[in-house]
Amino acid sequence: MQWTEDAIILGVRRHGESSVIAEVMTPRRGRHLGLVRGGRSRALQPVLQPGNAVEVTWRARIEDHLGEFRIEPVRLRAARLMETATAVNGVQAMAALLRLLPERDPHPHLYEALDVILDHLDDAAAAGELFVRFELALLNDLGFGLDLTECAATGIRTDLAFVSPKSGRAVSRAAGRPYADRMLALPGFLTPGTSTAADEASLAAAFRLTAFFLARHVYEPRGLAASDAREGFVRAALKALRRETETDPTDPDAA
Repeated sequence: MQWTEDAIILGVRRHGESSVIAEVMTPRRGRHLGLVRGGRSRALQPVLQPGNAVEVTWRARIEDHLGEFRIEPVRLRAARLMETATAVNGVQAMAALLRLLPERDPHPHLYEALDVILDHLDDAAAAGELFVRFELALLNDLGFGLDLTECAATGIRTDLAFVSPKSGRAVSRAAGRPYADRMLALPGFLTPGTSTAADEASLAAAFRLTAFFLARHVYEPRGLAASDAREGFVRAALKALRRETETDPTDPDAA
């Protein structure tokens, strides 16, 4: 059996003296493992770095076997991804999230989102927003999607300010006000149809929102914990966004 796909390197682990088992994300084959012979060579090590875009050809005698990868570089961005804490932690955190999915289960939109986010990890605001949306998409694919389109109590689609921790549905400001201390905040940039960009406070609220539902529906039932890389990404993204705000060249008071 054989197929060829575009792929993004998620990680590798040693196998024997000179080979590695590579883990990649592909559009049509999902998260997939394969043996790379000579993967620890000087020629292949730079290619097999997390975040790099490659073309993989997988071969195996039987579909259920591990199989072997032949890997060709397409876009080597790993060096750039090592330049900031946001990028270093971001690529590791997304790889950890994708490992929550069954192996070889196709999720083409998550592959596309991963590819886009990897190109924006040097932009703190964009990276943070995209990462949160990536987590929301992952929750949806795992069967625990949030409904942020209308108020669960009234059906209205405006002034949505909260998310019910029980149902994962949005709640309007008026309907949720009496229960605000028991609700999760819904950041404005996540409400449908908005063009509002995330600031530090709303991005922090969004990270808390996705963390809550990932913990409840995914990590706790499986006896897992969120990756340290996610916490590192959250801290780095918020810190970088704060620094960008404090030195905004369009702000006359920052001159």
